[in-house]
Amino acid sequence: MSALQLVVDSLPVLLQGMLLTIKFALLSMAFGLAIGIVVALMGISHRRVPQAVARVYVSVMRGTPLLVQIFVVYYGLPGIGIALEPTPAGVLTLSLNVGAYLSESMRGAILGIPRGQWLAAYSLGLTQRQTLRFVVGPQALRLAVPSLSNSLISLIKDTSLVSVITVTELLRTAQEVIAATYQPLPLYLAVAGIYWVLSTVLAQVQRVLERRLSLPGRH
Repeated sequence: MSALQLVVDSLPVLLQGMLLTIKFALLSMAFGLAIGIVVALMGISHRRVPQAVARVYVSVMRGTPLLVQIFVVYYGLPGIGIALEPTPAGVLTLSLNVGAYLSESMRGAILGIPRGQWLAAYSLGLTQRQTLRFVVGPQALRLAVPSLSNSLISLIKDTSLVSVITVTELLRTAQEVIAATYQPLPLYLAVAGIYWVLSTVLAQVQRVLERRLSLPGRH
């Protein structure tokens, strides 16, 4: 069987793995964004304990390899009585990892809103929480779109690492086909091509969102 024919025959299976990769990434991104927002708010808090917790969390998650984090969650946690199936373990690890990066993006975006916005909201009688929710938060999200989009693109590629704990995403699917056909090169090239297409599409979506959501005066 030629390499091209092998790729064509394997494409339906690879596309199923691609769909799982997308679902995996979107789910991890959603949880990661929630974590990121909470950690960002802790980071800008005037209280020392939340600030310290946020800094330590971000430092640990950004300062250690994602692969090691996956091993700690999947193979390490059972040692203290917390055993997770491969998919929940993968989603949890990716969410915690991307949440650290998103928290810094959101914290920077919030701090990037002029102080006058806060003061104007306070002068209208809004509390700090209301100001953050209705005035500063929406603007910060718009400012953070490039960083959030870049994180999602990176997350799409990072999902390949959960194949080491037997999650059948795109890379793991290809490995299973390779085990049956013994032709790694064309299948790995096909996987690389699929990742490239996904990243390119997301990059185009990012550009559209940036144009539509850009703040006045920032075009």
